Amino acid sequence: MKATTIISFILVLIGALVWLMVGIFDFNVVSYLFGAGTGAIVSRIIYTLVGISALWLIFYWIAYNPFKTIG
Repeated sequence: MKATTIISFILVLIGALVWLMVGIFDFNVVSYLFGAGTGAIVSRIIYTLVGISALWLIFYWIAYNPFKTIG
């Protein structure tokens, strides 16, 4: 489970950097590298993996929150 969490964290971090590029420079790296539009299946797969990774990190945070108070 540790490997899954590390991979998820890396994918979400990359996704956040992509959105930073979109917000600041109006440049989408994923669309540039893998194509845009409805035919770009690779781009959709990448976005799906980033979304699943975010859901995994939410689950991980809820289940293993290190800031929980005992008692």
